[in-house]
Amino acid sequence: MASKGKENAEKLKDEFALLRSNALNRGVNDKQLGDIIKNRKSPETKVQRSSVDPAHRLHVLVLLLAVSVGLVVGGYKLIFAHMVTSPCMVKKCKIGNEIFRPRVNCSMCRDIFHATEAWNLSAEEFQEKYAFSIRPVLVKEAISNWTAMSHFSFKFFQKLYRETSGSLESVKMDQMFYPYETEFVSLADALNMSDERGAYLPGQKPWYFGWGTRHPEMRKKLRQYYQRPYFLPDDSETVAEDWIFMGGPGPGADMHLDYVKRPSWQAQIAGTKTWQVIPTPECEDVCHSFNITVRKGDIIVLDTNNWYHATFIHPGEVSICIGSEFD
Repeated sequence: MASKGKENAEKLKDEFALLRSNALNRGVNDKQLGDIIKNRKSPETKVQRSSVDPAHRLHVLVLLLAVSVGLVVGGYKLIFAHMVTSPCMVKKCKIGNEIFRPRVNCSMCRDIFHATEAWNLSAEEFQEKYAFSIRPVLVKEAISNWTAMSHFSFKFFQKLYRETSGSLESVKMDQMFYPYETEFVSLADALNMSDERGAYLPGQKPWYFGWGTRHPEMRKKLRQYYQRPYFLPDDSETVAEDWIFMGGPGPGADMHLDYVKRPSWQAQIAGTKTWQVIPTPECEDVCHSFNITVRKGDIIVLDTNNWYHATFIHPGEVSICIGSEFD
C-alpha cells in the first residue's frame, strides 16, 4: 500500500508540473493564481464560470492537484492553512514551494529550546556555529554605531521616498510591498497616511507593513545609515535588496514559512518585537516551539526557511526593522 501511494504521489507530481507548464505557456502568471486563491478563501465567494477564461480554470485545477499531492505525500493540514492565508505566500504565490518543500531533518532542531544570545560575536564564531545552521542566534547590542537608530522613522521614509524619483514605482513594479492586515494597496498609499496615524497617536487605526528596496538610488541612500552586521565574515556578500518592516503595537506578520535563497538577518532599529517560532509539521513531536524577543539594537539571525514564524509588536515605540540575506 505504501508503495502504491508513493507511485500515485509521483504521478500527481508529474501531472501538476505539466499542468503548471501549460498554464505558464498560455500566459497565466502567479499574480492571477493568487487572485483566484483569495477569491476561493470564503465559502460565500463564488467565481462565475462564464467570467473566467480557460487558462484561469486550468490554474484552479493545478491548485486542486497541488493540494491532493500535499495530502498524499504528508497530510500537512497546517501547510494548506498557511497556503491560503499567509500574505507572503498569496502575494508571491509560493504554493508549489510549500507543497514540495523538502522535509526537515529533525535532528537539526531536536535540542534547540530557545535562541542563543551572544555579545561581541566574532566572525569566526558566527561562521562556525550559526551562519548556515538551523540554530537561531540573537546578537545583543549589535548596531549601536548605526545612525539609522536616530534617523529612521515614518516621517523619514515618507520624505525620502517622496524625494527619490522612481522609488515608489519600483516597489510597486517588483511587487515587494506587504500590507499584512492593513488596507493599504501600495507603499505610496501607506506612506500617505496622516501624520497622526503615522506617529501612532492614541485613537488612530493600527498599521503594520513591509517592503523591499531594489531601487539603486534608494538603496544607496538607505545604506548610508547602516552597515553590514559586524559579525559577518569578510568574504560574506549581501544581496542587492534589503527589507524594511514597520508598525505599531499588536500583531505583525502572520505565521508563515519563507522561501529565500540564502540565510538572513534582521536588525531591530526601533521598538521591541517578539518572534513566535515553531517547527515544521514533521518535527512538531520532536522539536520545540519558543519565543524570541528582539529589542532595539539587537540583530536576529533565524533560518526562516525551516522555522515557521510570526511576530508581535510590543507597546511603546513604533517598531522598525531592516534585514537582508547573506552568503
